[in-house]
Amino acid sequence: MELNRRTVIAGAAAAGLAATALGTTEASAADARGDRAASGGGKPVRELFGRLADGTRVHRWSLENGGTRLKVLSYGGIVQTLEIPDRHGRYANVVAGFDGIADYVAKSPYFGALIGRYGNRIDKGRFTLDGTSYQLSVNDGVNSLHGGAQGFDKHVWDVEPFTQGPDVGLRLHYTSADGEMGYPGTLRATVTYTLTRHGDWRIDYAATTDKATVVNLTSHVYWNLAGEGSGTIEDHELTIAASRYTPTDPGLIPTGELARVAGTPFDFRRAKPIGRDIRAGHEQQVRAKGYDHNWVLDKGITAKPEHIATLRDPRSGRTLKIATDQPGLQFYSGNFLDGTLTGTGGRTYRQGDALCLETQHFPDSPNHADFPSTVLRPGQTYRTTTVHTFGA
Repeated sequence: MELNRRTVIAGAAAAGLAATALGTTEASAADARGDRAASGGGKPVRELFGRLADGTRVHRWSLENGGTRLKVLSYGGIVQTLEIPDRHGRYANVVAGFDGIADYVAKSPYFGALIGRYGNRIDKGRFTLDGTSYQLSVNDGVNSLHGGAQGFDKHVWDVEPFTQGPDVGLRLHYTSADGEMGYPGTLRATVTYTLTRHGDWRIDYAATTDKATVVNLTSHVYWNLAGEGSGTIEDHELTIAASRYTPTDPGLIPTGELARVAGTPFDFRRAKPIGRDIRAGHEQQVRAKGYDHNWVLDKGITAKPEHIATLRDPRSGRTLKIATDQPGLQFYSGNFLDGTLTGTGGRTYRQGDALCLETQHFPDSPNHADFPSTVLRPGQTYRTTTVHTFGA
């Protein structure tokens, strides 16, 4: 359905949003100090969301355009909520998340976060670049996952709102010091979230370095197009334009093989319900407790984003189409959600209640010479784009 462009609702309520349980007096004082930016004119709206243990303020930004509503935290660049309409025009938040900053800090499985320096896993947290060996932070058994114990998802980003023609968005900036989590080089990253006049959510990643390093940025949104906390995603229909995937060892590290999906549960070249083959007993599924693999996109690396995946919820009619210039897509079926986390809607998340579709370079690429390279050198600029298009 085609919806008219909408503007951000002015003066969004702050009550109940601060994880530190701000009282009305403190909240009012915070507003007076500039913790809420002026609303109106379709500009993003800022409000105080909470504070970290050291007192650092975490803000939440609200954006709306083209019928899509988005709320983003300065902590980790987290997409806290994303609301889109169903076939009847009824809105629902379709991403998993928490109500307060304390839960994001203490127990979030990367809900909605920006991931870096390196999305996905690196074997034993080690790689060699230009003859020098590096040991990264290890936080997933013996391996390094999503940048280590304090990846980009666990830092407060500087946020710059913008409007550009009919579009509205946020530019998020973070500088990762040389040696942070073991990575070489000072990396200056800028990630731009744009809501277009058509309601598309576009992510543009950019980074530069002063020393040779590796980089693989991505977004870790957990999707449920029927609505956050509404139950299983196994009836969602998924299509992935990939004839191969990268099998993993017991630690979920790629073996180096580019295996064909034909004749396996990993074949999503034609739309099928996620639950159709998820319990097929394939060795790779047993290891991952479902799907948690990188698909090798048929298109490879491209100059511009190309459509590579479609997710559809038959109940609501909502659809998500993803376009990217990246060579890989990590499909994770929410295997480790275990009922211990309560989301923004007050409901618990159980196994398979949400899924991730992370556009990326391949996991452990620094240790596989035949995988597309993730090396970034001084004088180069890392750039990649992913576009999410919604429909019903």
